[in-house]
Amino acid sequence: MSSISETLKAKIRASAGNRCGYCRSLQIYVLGLLEIEHIIPKAKGGTDDEENLWLACRLCNNYKGTQTDAVDPVTNKKVKLFNPRKQKWSENFEWSSDGAQIIGTTATGRATVIALQLNNIISVTVRQQWVLAGWHPPTET
Repeated sequence: MSSISETLKAKIRASAGNRCGYCRSLQIYVLGLLEIEHIIPKAKGGTDDEENLWLACRLCNNYKGTQTDAVDPVTNKKVKLFNPRKQKWSENFEWSSDGAQIIGTTATGRATVIALQLNNIISVTVRQQWVLAGWHPPTET
């Protein structure tokens, strides 16, 4: 059972705009409840404190697992994964011209795209349908 209060969960959902911090999927388009994720996993010393929690879809959260860093394929250097609480998505990523893929524009962005498999076949296929429906890509505020 989670030690995170329902009040704190609601606050995080509101702060995140009911959107995955990584792939930007909105709760209304995702099957299943978006999860409260630990930016620094508890297995690596992370806490249930608000500043270590954000919202993630099941795919992103599962692919992230206990990872906190990954290798940037351009520089071959290990970098910290994107922190949706402290970093701005649009400063690390952009959408492909068709809106279906996430492109990392920084070392952190590139490493995160690979580590969290942000362009896995399921996600890309779903985003293609969201584009056709006029729901995607999301606009950043």
